[in-house]
Amino acid sequence: MTVREILKMGDARLLRMAEPVQTFDTPELHALIADLHDTMAAVNGAGLASPQIGVNLQLVIFGSTAVNPRYPGRPLVPRTVLLNPDITPLGTEEEEDWEGCLSVPGLRGVVPRWSRIRYTGFDEKGTPIDRTVDGFHARVVQHECDHLIGKLYPMRVRDFSHFGFTEVLFPDISAAEDD
Repeated sequence: MTVREILKMGDARLLRMAEPVQTFDTPELHALIADLHDTMAAVNGAGLASPQIGVNLQLVIFGSTAVNPRYPGRPLVPRTVLLNPDITPLGTEEEEDWEGCLSVPGLRGVVPRWSRIRYTGFDEKGTPIDRTVDGFHARVVQHECDHLIGKLYPMRVRDFSHFGFTEVLFPDISAAEDD
């Protein structure tokens, strides 16, 4: 379909609360999802939320079928289209790890996330999704769903001594991002 422009931090549209998807399995919804996939693939993303391309809907995509050069050494996450998601932390344990964002290009920061979550929602046809996940999968889901409530990962960074330019922090990753 189309590779869309990804909004960057500072654009007020990234701070909005996204609206629930009301109608499933429409040509318009399928076209939007195809655009999200094309856009995410074009920039080696691990996930993408519709607000990042200026569409104020509760829709995220994430996952890959191959190792992502932006996140080397991370496990594969199943390709998923998730609409109207709800996240429930399972326990109080958090994990801190490095994150980046297509809307915050060139930067990385250490972000705390729930270690284990349950997420529910719907696929593009309206079929319910209900998964319990942990680790990188849980991190990706939480990161993408934050976009639906107007949060970017720097808003969750607790220690800014662990925040900086990817090219300085991780020169090997930075080279892969430029490919």
